[in-house]
Amino acid sequence: GSSCVCQPGYRMVSSNGGSSIICEKCPENMTGVTQDGWNCITCPKGLTSEGKCKCLNNEILVERSIDGILLNEALCIHCNGSEQSFSASDASGNRCVRCEQTFVNVSKSCQCSSPNILTGGLCFSASDSLPPKGVATVRFGQLGITLTSAWFQKNLQSSASACWLYSNLTACQALGNMCVMNMNSLGSSSTDACGLFQYIYVNTARLGIVHSIAFWRHNLPWLYYGDQPGLASQVLEANHFPTIFSFKGTDKDVKLQFIAASFDAAGNFLQWQNLEGGILQLCPDTQTKLNAAYTFGTTYQQSCKISVSKILLDFANPIFYDLFLEYNGDNGQQYLWAVPVLNLNLQYSEMFVNQGSNMNNWLLTRRFFLVDTLSGKESDLGKLPRVIRIASKITISIRLVSHTQRGTIYPPLLTIAYTDVLVQNPESQSVMVSFSVSYEMNQSEAQIQTDITLGVLGGLAVLWSLLKTAGWKRRTGSSIIDLQTVLKFLLFYAGDLANVFFVITVGTGIYWLVFFKAQQFVSVLLPLPSQEEDFVTYIACAFSLKALQFLQLLVSQLTIDIFFIDWERPKGKVLKAVEGEGVIKSAAAPVSIWRTYFIANEWNEIQTVRKINPLFQVLAVLFFLEVVGFSNLALMDSSSSLTRNSESYIAPWSRILRFGVSAALWLAIAFLQVIFISVFYERFVEDKISQFVDLCCMSNISVFLLSHACFGYYIHGRSVHGHADTNMEEMNMNLKREAENLCSQRGLLPNTDGQTFQISISRKMRLHYDRIHETLTRKRGPARLLDSSANTFEQSTRAYNTMNKFLSSFIDHVHKEMDYIVKDKLLLERILGMEFMEPIEKSIFYNDGHSFSDVLYYGNETTLLIFDILFFSIVDLASQSFVLAAILTYLQQEIFRFIRNTLGQKNLATKTLVDERFLI
Repeated sequence: GSSCVCQPGYRMVSSNGGSSIICEKCPENMTGVTQDGWNCITCPKGLTSEGKCKCLNNEILVERSIDGILLNEALCIHCNGSEQSFSASDASGNRCVRCEQTFVNVSKSCQCSSPNILTGGLCFSASDSLPPKGVATVRFGQLGITLTSAWFQKNLQSSASACWLYSNLTACQALGNMCVMNMNSLGSSSTDACGLFQYIYVNTARLGIVHSIAFWRHNLPWLYYGDQPGLASQVLEANHFPTIFSFKGTDKDVKLQFIAASFDAAGNFLQWQNLEGGILQLCPDTQTKLNAAYTFGTTYQQSCKISVSKILLDFANPIFYDLFLEYNGDNGQQYLWAVPVLNLNLQYSEMFVNQGSNMNNWLLTRRFFLVDTLSGKESDLGKLPRVIRIASKITISIRLVSHTQRGTIYPPLLTIAYTDVLVQNPESQSVMVSFSVSYEMNQSEAQIQTDITLGVLGGLAVLWSLLKTAGWKRRTGSSIIDLQTVLKFLLFYAGDLANVFFVITVGTGIYWLVFFKAQQFVSVLLPLPSQEEDFVTYIACAFSLKALQFLQLLVSQLTIDIFFIDWERPKGKVLKAVEGEGVIKSAAAPVSIWRTYFIANEWNEIQTVRKINPLFQVLAVLFFLEVVGFSNLALMDSSSSLTRNSESYIAPWSRILRFGVSAALWLAIAFLQVIFISVFYERFVEDKISQFVDLCCMSNISVFLLSHACFGYYIHGRSVHGHADTNMEEMNMNLKREAENLCSQRGLLPNTDGQTFQISISRKMRLHYDRIHETLTRKRGPARLLDSSANTFEQSTRAYNTMNKFLSSFIDHVHKEMDYIVKDKLLLERILGMEFMEPIEKSIFYNDGHSFSDVLYYGNETTLLIFDILFFSIVDLASQSFVLAAILTYLQQEIFRFIRNTLGQKNLATKTLVDERFLI
């Protein structure tokens, strides 16, 4: 379609290429056109469809004399096929050449006359012992089609006969190629291409073997490794490849020198080819990236979609390959190691099925091709093939020897899968093809160790959850095991099991990150993507269980009982008019409520204070991953560099390494934040938790918290100065006196500084608290009386005053039947998080640090941090994007912080009678 030609019966007068051409019709007596198209000539034996002269078989066309003068009439000269000439027309009919040797040997002429047998352009004597008659069919199993191949019909029998009778090397190679085009299927027919090859192979043992390889017969191509059960495992695992590989140091060796011998379909040897040229990759790519495919330790993946029209254009003639791996021996001599091939399309028998992971069911082969556009042709007339066969998936597998410390590998394995395509519309049809190089090792030992660790830690988690449940039962004051107890145990176990999964996954990720990237001599290889499924499942389980624990934590913090005890006493009396009576009476001066509001606001502000800065945490992790380049450590290659050349090949991600890198960064940055905030920021800038305790003391307000029915926390904020509702001068004087130790200490007990306690209260104390609390929260009385009735507010105010008096008198040991003692917690009690003594007669106050932060975000930083890490990892594993994971992680932090603040504020207003409008 790129240039013009003259029609039949017209000669060219002028031609400058393309469309610049002038034609002239030939005269009536010279209707033919010469082969070059420039002259007209008379043709004695007719014309071809192109309007040129034709001759009979075994005749050659002569249009010019020996000195080049054009003849008026073309000549058809018969080649002399008799002795001594033995000449015949060549395939193009241009000249006489010596006829094929078998014609001369069998018939002493260029005619293969009966009873001699003419097949495939060769002549065989009827007395020769020929192999069985071949079946020229090709089975395309995926399409369910069996075709009579024109190529097989023409060449199968002749190739088999020449290979059998004469051990003709090219014929034997051609026969082997036809067997390979038939998918090496030995079990389909005894007289197809593979059946004939096997017939010759079995009956030519006398020829000997090549290079001491029992499967490689002289003059025959090496197609099979034999069909004995278990032979594949012997081939792949009995011997180690005699070269060691190292990633670093002076002995660095990371190149796999693959080399292939190539043959055409007719059996002619073409050349040796290095695979770094990309001969096995059907997808186009740069040379730099193609070379990376054979860098040891770099997992290579390439896939693309190729149109059938391009395949037909680029692979008009199939090429067959025998693959070898080149290495140097101890003496410096170069050697070749034959690479076995696992053809997934080969279905030999019930015993050998080349699918699945059981090597004993594999039948290994040697020769392969990339595209077969030849066997699917039913005609030699240049038409499109009816079916083509394409190597749609090629994988080179490199397996590490178990327990090696010196980078020893097993022989590589080439796995290939073909796709049969019925050619209908080549321009619109396309095929997805892929090429990969994978590195693997036996992961069974690592899996066993992981299962053992999971079993042991899971069992310990059960015991730890039981202890937590027992501590919870004691804190709730209940002794019976009911459904609520079982549910609580399951919630505790969910959180502890999440920690188990988290520890295992983080340990696994960091282990592979350190040992794979830092090794010099290769001793470990990364798990394959298919082997990472259990790891991803563990992360999903950890996230699901941790999310359940986090939600339970939120619910428990949003339902705590809290009350602010105001120790301030009235200063003197004031005159007050009694409404409705018209008289004035003296009454106690009111105590300001603003201190309580102030403390309530401060408590509201510290509800979601954390030990780390969440925004800085997310940004820092993202900075190190994407800007510094730590994400490059998650690539499935041996390089530990943080930078990559954009033009070079970028290996695929390892999900284990992605989790290991991101989790390690999260933990490291969080740890540094905690150290900085604890050692420097809270000491020299501000410590909001300690400042809240100090503020309570200066405001003369104590905080009474109940996180469980019979357990909670107490912050003693009673002022040592007696009053906090005073002017600035007196307040400054009080602070000065306290700084100079001119007043008593702030502690609950005389001469102590202990202001924060864990409290375990008796059932009697709890019941009394609940009776007042019900009125405080305005739950009594019909709903119609609770709407804006003045009675309701007066009732709530009385209940508030009653609760304030009750708790202050409780702290002052007024109620002997509900008294308490103060003691230190035992070390084991602190470790187990439970109390050994039951508060039967008296409540117990335990000296403790700022453990009241357990009902705040601040005291649950570990749970929040692990939840954030798992959330980040789940999003990243799903999207393969650290940026998206960081954004969504920050959003979920802000959403849950908003929920915690909003609902916590409502709970605070409800439990303390502080109007929500004053909480800002």
